[in-house]
Amino acid sequence: MLSKRLEKIAKYLVKPIKFADIGSDHAYLPCYVCLQDATAIAIAGEINQGPYLRAIETVTTNQLENRIHVRKGNGLEVVNEGEVSQITIAGMGGKLIKNILEEGKSKLTGVKRLILQPNLDADIVRKWLYQHRYALIAEEIIEEDGYIYEILVAEQVHFTPRITEKELMFGPFLLNENNSIFQEKWWRERDKKEILLNEMRKATHTPNEKIQQFTKEIRLIEEVVDDGNNS
Repeated sequence: MLSKRLEKIAKYLVKPIKFADIGSDHAYLPCYVCLQDATAIAIAGEINQGPYLRAIETVTTNQLENRIHVRKGNGLEVVNEGEVSQITIAGMGGKLIKNILEEGKSKLTGVKRLILQPNLDADIVRKWLYQHRYALIAEEIIEEDGYIYEILVAEQVHFTPRITEKELMFGPFLLNENNSIFQEKWWRERDKKEILLNEMRKATHTPNEKIQQFTKEIRLIEEVVDDGNNS
């Protein structure tokens, strides 16, 4: 059984499927995709020995060794230039996803679609995408086992796309949909920021710049969440 989160990621892969799953852990996603689609080919990349061995075991159990290559390495170094047309990276922080993309930029030649699921700091991922000529074509927000996840789908474009500060923070598609899970996520974020803001105000050396930033973000969250409740 695949998690709802990984199932959602899988549905954004487009045929013909030749993709790399970076940080593949047990290789559940590549196996699921290749079992659903007899023509799909995948690379399961893992940096750590334990998950790498578990990925090999999953692939072998499913008799998919001829279509899924399990490779050990850091980020996109497991991919050869031009080898895949789509890349999935899920279950990591936004800063790490951004670093993987930045350090592996040379491997993105010919990669038309990126499907990314940051556990936090999705705004950092969005900013990187727009700076490197990848435009968002879809976003999804889901809740599973008490956690809220955002999925970002971006495609390569031949121009530098535009995105506003608000869209970077909330996600253009998620902001437009403004559903109940989105509302819940941002109420949680607002509460966290309020606690941090109160702590900062009590500090001996008041970090004024940080206070201004948090105050601005809280105001933006309240605007967006109130808009959703009023619509």
